[in-house]
Formats: sequence, structure tokens, C-alpha cells
Amino acid sequence: MTERTMVPIFDGHNDVLYRLHTAQEADKVRLFTQGAPAHWHIDLPRAKRGGFAGGMFAVFTPSPELADASPTKPSIYSINEPLPPALPLDEARVMTIAMASILFDLDRAGVVSLCRTTADIQAAMEKDIIAAIFHIEGAESIDRDLTMLEALHAVGLRSIGPVWSRPNIFGHGVPFRYPSSPDTGPGLTEVGKALVRTCNQMGILVDLSHLNEKGFRDVLALSDAPLVATHSNVHRICPHARNLTHWQLGAIRETGGMVGLNFETSFLSPDGRESADTGLDLMLRHTDELLEWLGEDGVGMGSDFDGASIPDVVEDASGLQRIIEAFRGHGYGDELIEKIAWKNWLAMLEKTIG
Repeated sequence: MTERTMVPIFDGHNDVLYRLHTAQEADKVRLFTQGAPAHWHIDLPRAKRGGFAGGMFAVFTPSPELADASPTKPSIYSINEPLPPALPLDEARVMTIAMASILFDLDRAGVVSLCRTTADIQAAMEKDIIAAIFHIEGAESIDRDLTMLEALHAVGLRSIGPVWSRPNIFGHGVPFRYPSSPDTGPGLTEVGKALVRTCNQMGILVDLSHLNEKGFRDVLALSDAPLVATHSNVHRICPHARNLTHWQLGAIRETGGMVGLNFETSFLSPDGRESADTGLDLMLRHTDELLEWLGEDGVGMGSDFDGASIPDVVEDASGLQRIIEAFRGHGYGDELIEKIAWKNWLAMLEKTIG
């Protein structure tokens, strides 16, 4: 497949900033530009080979017990998987600033373009520069008065998940629990509700991917923006607490929202197991059902690259066009494929961040 036939991919979630932060090499820009270790999912060479045009670049502070494991999840799930403990504000702020600084360095070097508006994304894509939206996964670095939110917005923050899969002052995330419904704890706190309202006012997308059911209901009642889950799948197919039930998908559609398909194998497979030989057929099955519930304008990509166990058939960002070819072979037309690949994300960001 030549570069001219590639469909550009704008992706709802990746954790490469965490990978770069924890890498031993001091020159993070060089590492990203010249090629990261084989087990990573995104660097510049892989992005160019796969048509990765941009996405939400997450800043994530791991729980201490996960720091040496995969950046965003434990390796084994159970029906009783507990939530990790809450993180101290100071610890989260140090890591947030460190990872944001890596994103700023990549932007200054011209390797990515830190985008504050949809027009910025379009300009970056036209120049063949990776378009990066500054996203925070879990708002532990933000204080009760939300002054840190204002500071982060001023330097480019445009998307935030109020919680990761643990509690904080804003609410409760879903545990990595299988089989389980997402109804696993209380809803948003009063501070969490204030965070949602303030994000609406400031033009910051609120990501529901790790939020539990009661918190989801609270956002639905509060928010005047479309509901968005940047990297989640269908609970009916894989009954993992991280996946979305039919009523959640219906609520997202009613608000004109969208969902990014997560490539994590344990969120794809009906048995909830991580398996590198997970096939594209399961990705198509989830995509079909997302399309059924959300419509053609409500589905995008949400890979979770560098924070998930990815099917070998995709492998990393260089394999994104294999998914596009699977869509074609499955009967999706070119217009629908372009919507899923990038157009729906840009339309959603136009409605949320401007």
C-alpha cells in the first residue's frame, strides 16, 4: 500500500507520553523521532508507515503498584478486582508537568503540532505533521478550586478524563473487573460536578471512558456538550466494567456524542482475556454494534496505543491501514471509513473545543 492510498487516522487515545517519560533515554524527542523500542506502539516512523495523523496524547500518572507494568491497567482481571488507592495531589502534579513538558518539547521540535482548535488539527494534517491534543487521563493533578485546570488550559489542555480507574476528589472510576457491569460505585462529587460544568464553559472535552455508571449519569444530567468516550467498547460483546452498556450508548447517541474503538484485546474478547492473537473480526464486531447504536457520525478510533495489549495483526501504529482494509473487506464504503478514521473526531472536536 502506497502512502497516497492511505486513509489518515485521528485517534482518540494514546499513552506514548508515559512511555517517553519512563524511558531511560534523556533525549525524548530523539527517541520519538528516530524510533522507539520494538514493544512500543507509536513513534514517528511507525506513525508515518501507518497513516497515524494525530490524536489525543494522554498525560497519565500511574498508581505506584502499576508503575512497572503496563501504563494504564493491571495484567490480570477478576470479578473482584479492587480499585487502586487515590493519588496525592503533589505526586500527580509532578508527573503531569513532566509529561506535558515532553509534549511541549515535541511541539517545539516540529515533530508534532500541539493543537488548541480544530483548525489547528486541519492545518497540521495538511502539513503532514502529527496533530496532538493535550489530554489528561485522571484529574488527580487538579485542585478543588480548579485553578490548575485554568493553568493547564492556558498551555493547551483541551480534553480530560475526570477519573482513571481509581477514586479521586471528582468521582470514582470503574475497576478493571470482568465480568462486571460499570455500576461499581458512587457518582460524581460536588467538586466533580463543578469540574464538568467548568470544562463545558472552557471548551474542554470531558472523556467518560473510565467513569463508572453513576458518574456517567451525573455527566449526562449536567453537561451541555456531547457525551464522549474516547477509548471504550461494547459491554454486550465483552462484559468488562470498562465497556459501555446499551443504555450508555443510547445516551451518547441522544447527545450527538461518539465513542472511539479501543484496541485492548481484553476489552474486545467475549472472554475478557488478553490475547495477542485476537483477530480483526472482533474489532469489526464491536464496530458494527457501535455503528448500530451510535450511527455513522458517532464512531471513531480509540486505540489506547502504548497503554494496552494490542492484537498482533495490528501490532502498532504502522498497522493501522490493516484495520482500514478490514473495514473495506467488511463492506464499509469509503465515506464511512473516512468518518471512522478521522472525520468524526474532527467534527466532534469542532463541537467541543472549537
